[in-house]
Amino acid sequence: MRLLERMRKEWFMIGIVLVIAAAKLEPSVGVNGGPLKPEITVSYIAVATIFFNSGLSLKTEELTSALVHIKLHLFIQIFTLAFFPATIWLFLQLLSITPINEWLLKGLQTVGCMPPPVSSAVILTKAVGGNEAAAIFNSAFGSFLGIVITPLLLLLFLGSSSSVPFTSIFSQLFMTVVAPLIVGQIVRRYIKDWLERKKPPFGAISSSVLLMIIYTTFCDTFSNPNIDLDKFSLVLILFIIFSIQLSFMLLTFIFSTRNNSGFTPADTVAIIFCSTHKSLTLGIPMLKIVFAGHEHLSLISVPLLIYHPAQILLGSVLVPTIKSWMVSRQKGVKLTRPTV
Repeated sequence: MRLLERMRKEWFMIGIVLVIAAAKLEPSVGVNGGPLKPEITVSYIAVATIFFNSGLSLKTEELTSALVHIKLHLFIQIFTLAFFPATIWLFLQLLSITPINEWLLKGLQTVGCMPPPVSSAVILTKAVGGNEAAAIFNSAFGSFLGIVITPLLLLLFLGSSSSVPFTSIFSQLFMTVVAPLIVGQIVRRYIKDWLERKKPPFGAISSSVLLMIIYTTFCDTFSNPNIDLDKFSLVLILFIIFSIQLSFMLLTFIFSTRNNSGFTPADTVAIIFCSTHKSLTLGIPMLKIVFAGHEHLSLISVPLLIYHPAQILLGSVLVPTIKSWMVSRQKGVKLTRPTV
């Protein structure tokens, strides 16, 4: 079993390299409006598949217990929608004295204001074996909060405001997140015994969907003509984005593993991914709405277009390391637990 799991991870890492190379070679295939129609296959079908898969594989009692884990939910939402954007704002005050394009810096601020994604954090938490139920709840709940809070944060930090089509965004979230999850849970009730006996490859299904998301995301990134920046600026923005991600992942790890934190290793995994990931699916439409007609919209969008594939790539690379830590920590807890 361990050999199969190791082989699956290796093939997944190879798959990441291949889909990125394919996106670079011919990005027109996976862009919006292209042959794959990612505006439908990814935004709706892929995301819905992820949450139906989660609803089918997740034990109902685990999801129910996750709903009452108030401390964990507060930690993730406050970090994502308050601490993250505020810290980025302070960091940008220092960067403002550098020669970096001011609109790229404003783009970094918009990244901080974005809600969590409804897919990547869940898939990566599941890949590690963390608290998937908590990841599902916080990804969905954070997305709903972001519909209201993100425009307010953009107004606060950047001074931009506009009317946001809350109804259409809520409808999309319900169709792609809530409904598939509920349907998956209902179907599970009727085929629970079969699922436990056959053990379908839920992990492989989620990994395949993630590869598709990675591919179409990089297609959008590589095909965007407005990302034709000078190499120095592009490298600098890439370095800053990866530094931000690693710093915040380390910060959430330190906070959630303190002796008095009250979080389990599985909780920490969900916290690391849910607190630091930002949504491109919700983010780009929001930027197009809030900055409608803005002459520098393309430059403002660049950091988010980079951040999204970078978070998936970095998270995927760190999955084996985080999983090894979680397993060793869980074994340590079991060994130190007194016997009755």
